Amino acid sequence: MPHVLLLGGTSGASQLAQALHRAGIAAVFSYAGVTRAPVAQPLPTRVGGFGGAEGLAQFLRAQAISHVVDATHPFAAQMSRNACAACAATGTPLLALERAPWQPQAGERWVDVPDMAAAATALPQAPARVFLAVGRKQLDAFASQPQHHYLLRLVDAPAPGSLPLPRTSVVLGRGPFSAADDAALLRTHGIEWLVAKNAGGEATRGKLDAARGLGLPVVMVQRPGLPDRPRTESVQAVLHWVAHGALPGEPPSMP
Repeated sequence: MPHVLLLGGTSGASQLAQALHRAGIAAVFSYAGVTRAPVAQPLPTRVGGFGGAEGLAQFLRAQAISHVVDATHPFAAQMSRNACAACAATGTPLLALERAPWQPQAGERWVDVPDMAAAATALPQAPARVFLAVGRKQLDAFASQPQHHYLLRLVDAPAPGSLPLPRTSVVLGRGPFSAADDAALLRTHGIEWLVAKNAGGEATRGKLDAARGLGLPVVMVQRPGLPDRPRTESVQAVLHWVAHGALPGEPPSMP
């Protein structure tokens, strides 16, 4: 019988957890533990790291995991690399549930950059009001540009004095966010620039639509490179893969 390890951290992971539960497939949901109050899941859950690729390989063996689904955030590169290494070491099938990256649309003003350090230097030298939609763990890169006022949208309230940026406004919220809501947010705070990670998907695309409607430039941080691995955007395709050893349209794996 299958026993799936689901590496979570995205809305797709939550959708897959629901689907695995409804299908009666044994699975464990793993959280990184960054968010204080993660969305409740219908599966047994564990929180925290595994101790690198070796620790993850030990977990796969100890728990008799038959399949690993990497549904972490596209920018959780180290976890994804560890999953690739651990699955290769143990011979465990691995599939990424990963949304396609966004592509610039007509009327959007993107500045593509490879990482957060480049994103910080892509901002203007003159003080500006910047919506920094990159997550709390990435803020240190922008400490080199303290002249800007940064708008941060976080899931959890930061502890007093914990932010590395001297000029910030913080709003709390958990997506999805509509383009109308994000346009109102940008107007209210007088935002002139948007910095975003190319996460893909619809849940957080509203800020891009809002920026396009307001004519704002977007500094778009592209995804880190990862080892080649099978991937799909479909929850149903993951269920097919668990049941048949192959994605829909592919020949089934040999027993």
